[in-house]
Amino acid sequence: MIKVIFADAKKEIVVRREESILKIANRGRVVLKHRCGGNGSCATCKVIISDQTAVSPPNAIEHRLLGPRLAHGYRLACQTKVRGTLRVSWPVDPMKAAVRAQLERMKREEE
Repeated sequence: MIKVIFADAKKEIVVRREESILKIANRGRVVLKHRCGGNGSCATCKVIISDQTAVSPPNAIEHRLLGPRLAHGYRLACQTKVRGTLRVSWPVDPMKAAVRAQLERMKREEE
């Protein structure tokens, strides 16, 4: 039995071999940003996979859109096929991180 563990969503989903991470996320109702519908043209479905042995190798689309980030475990969920149990997380949205940091600063100032 192959599982994908979506760490940030605290969800574990049993999957079929060679299914894309984006399709698995959609089926499991895990919110994973994407704009192009899984065509590999927008790069918004970036995920981080530390153990690359359980997924398909990066294809030409990923090499073009992610480049050096591939070496740091970044992959496109729409292009990455599952071949074994793995753990998936996603990068922090810079805008959300900035808003969160500002809110925390304001809260500390009020105290």
